[in-house]
Amino acid sequence: MSVNKVILVGNVGKDPDVRYLDNNVAVANFPLATTERGYTGRDGQAIPERTEWHNIVVWRGLAQVVEKYVKKGTQLFIEGKIRTRSYDDKDGIKRYMTEVFADNIQLLGRKSDNPGSSGAETGFQQQPAQTPQSSQPTASSQPAANNTNDDFLGGDDTDDLPF
Repeated sequence: MSVNKVILVGNVGKDPDVRYLDNNVAVANFPLATTERGYTGRDGQAIPERTEWHNIVVWRGLAQVVEKYVKKGTQLFIEGKIRTRSYDDKDGIKRYMTEVFADNIQLLGRKSDNPGSSGAETGFQQQPAQTPQSSQPTASSQPAANNTNDDFLGGDDTDDLPF
């Protein structure tokens, strides 16, 4: 058994590039930066902050959601799969690119932090096609379990935790 699952929390590095392919299938690409904090070790050695850049790919309805709500600087939670592909550059040299194909995206931060967000929708997930006549997965625009700041600030004392 094997698992290919990626979870990232980071900031969008530039506005998404959204293209529409045959049959109006949307695909969005954008870079996401994740940063590990710097620290000072026990021996006094300073370890600097480290930023990694990830190439994110989003398809179909979820790409349309990204086009509408995600801009440079938006903080995102992303779940997906790692895929590596190869291509030949203009000089004929084989190059490899590793990408994260996103299945689930959630907008993070305050409403004012996300320039494209109206705040009404916060979680989006790629859904597989359910019926044979539907050839495209659709994006779910259900909010992610009512994740509002009020819930974390004591606005509602009820929870679903079994303990």
